[in-house]
Amino acid sequence: MTYLKHSVLAAAIMLTATMTSLHQAHAQPCEQESFEEAKYVVCTLEPGKADLRLFWKNADGAPYRAFSSLAEAVRVKGRTLTFAVNAGMYRTDFSPIGLYVENSRELNPANMTEAESSAGQVPNFYKKPNGVFFLGEASAGIFPTDEFLKRRPNARFATQSGPMLVIANKLNPIFIVGSTDRTRRSGVGTCERGAVRFAISEDGVNFHDFARLFRDHLKCADALFLDGGRGVGLYNPAMGRNDWSWHGGYGPIFGLIE
Repeated sequence: MTYLKHSVLAAAIMLTATMTSLHQAHAQPCEQESFEEAKYVVCTLEPGKADLRLFWKNADGAPYRAFSSLAEAVRVKGRTLTFAVNAGMYRTDFSPIGLYVENSRELNPANMTEAESSAGQVPNFYKKPNGVFFLGEASAGIFPTDEFLKRRPNARFATQSGPMLVIANKLNPIFIVGSTDRTRRSGVGTCERGAVRFAISEDGVNFHDFARLFRDHLKCADALFLDGGRGVGLYNPAMGRNDWSWHGGYGPIFGLIE
């Protein structure tokens, strides 16, 4: 009986370990979270383990525009797109406004233009400082654009957007506490233990509160704004999400491939 009990216990331990391993292998990167009464979808990835990439154009040289188009292109190659989000601001032809690097090739140069305000408003991309998110072989980083261009880190993928939300654990000083400029927003942060975290707000939030989400809740020392308003988009089949942009599609896209 003692032997039988030990055998049953050993089998139970092995089954638990197997189920835990399977759960980890198929763990979904995205979860619903709340911060100060605002709702978000937060997706956490480990660059050294997750196959995160940037995408812009398909094999015919045309922008993917839709998450579903990218998912189909990935499927044809025998892979699966499990998560995607718009990767920064783009022009009416869906080309990146700023720096864009894909597979170690610079396909669009850095944009250092000083934009003039229109009716007292500076477009978000040109709010200072803007920045660059980049992926190396096994790690990710976010630098203000000036710093990125000085350092020139080895980047397999990179996208320029703006403004910076968090810089070296400090909020961008241009943000206003209690601002009434509230809309849906998306951003990306490089966070504790090397994690990359994407956040998509489901409610309207201002820049100050959105930046605090990254620094205070998600523990990201650096974070970059990606887009806002009806251009915010998320693809995650596990959550039933395949968003579409009111601009007629997306430009650069972050995608997690499995």
